[in-house]
Amino acid sequence: MAEDKKAEDKNLTINDIADALGVSKTTVSRAISGKGRIGEETRARVLSYIKAHNYRPNVIAKGLAQSRTYNIGLVIPGDYNIVELPFFQNCMLGISKIASSMDYDVLVSIVTADDISRLQRVVVNHKVDGFILTRTLVKDAPAEYLKETGIPFVAIGCTEDESVVWIDNDHRNACRELTEAILLQGVEKIALIGGNRTHMVNRCRVQGFLDACQSGREKGILKPESYVFSDMEDLKILEETIEKLLLEKVECIISTDDYLCGSVLNILRQKKIKVPEQVKIASFYNSSFLENHIPSVTSVRFDIEELGKMTCRTLLKMIDGEKVPGKSLLGYRISMRESTEGTG
Repeated sequence: MAEDKKAEDKNLTINDIADALGVSKTTVSRAISGKGRIGEETRARVLSYIKAHNYRPNVIAKGLAQSRTYNIGLVIPGDYNIVELPFFQNCMLGISKIASSMDYDVLVSIVTADDISRLQRVVVNHKVDGFILTRTLVKDAPAEYLKETGIPFVAIGCTEDESVVWIDNDHRNACRELTEAILLQGVEKIALIGGNRTHMVNRCRVQGFLDACQSGREKGILKPESYVFSDMEDLKILEETIEKLLLEKVECIISTDDYLCGSVLNILRQKKIKVPEQVKIASFYNSSFLENHIPSVTSVRFDIEELGKMTCRTLLKMIDGEKVPGKSLLGYRISMRESTEGTG
């Protein structure tokens, strides 16, 4: 009997509830959605009945009633490298946890800076209620397109466009703090190896490095000679750059991410340069890529899953018409490890 009762409750429809309570389907829908005129006594009676019978509104029916798809779009860049994969995986995990808790599904779109046709197709076909962008660019075609459509979206990553809602880790201050910690060890020649300069995250990290170097000079305590190289994805160019830095007797090389840091470490290993005895090494982003490297690598750590969760919560609030902050920054943790230890 109990099993039969559960089966009946599971198959319960708005029509059934309306018939049982002697009210219209519209009244039941308004009680469930919380929108529209309805007496408080009637609303309480409907909600009480729903609770007693474990009724969950059908997502498709609810979507049609509210003109929603109950899908959110997740835009991932098609040119990511293998080291970036854990970032997108952890970010997606956080997004999915929040989305599923609110009866939303996640639809993934792959785009590049030059081809946003898949994103456009999703919008034109009305497949989602809003989007999350997982990368921000200096010339950001996906963001510009979404702004034109008027569909709600949140960007993971900073942007200079004040009309875009964005959430990110505090890369600039994190990179400044890590650089300052290394300079306080007495390092006077320090270099930064940076990635694609069209990615806003790389610009933030470079700026944090420059902030630390400038601060040291202004205080008169540190007199670092600093070098900055961007767009270092080409291994041949990177190797030539490392050779120049070694000739300049640079004491520490910091990379903007673990992909570049891994490449720098490989080049130094090939040249039989010892870390940290001859050159200190650090990375502005810690991923699983260098997790087991010996010596362990000094880096900045971020909670990427929490970043995904916060972004999804913000997007869902926007879809519901709520006001949200224009920008939000999450914290970080500096991990000083063997690759920057003193040598004497």
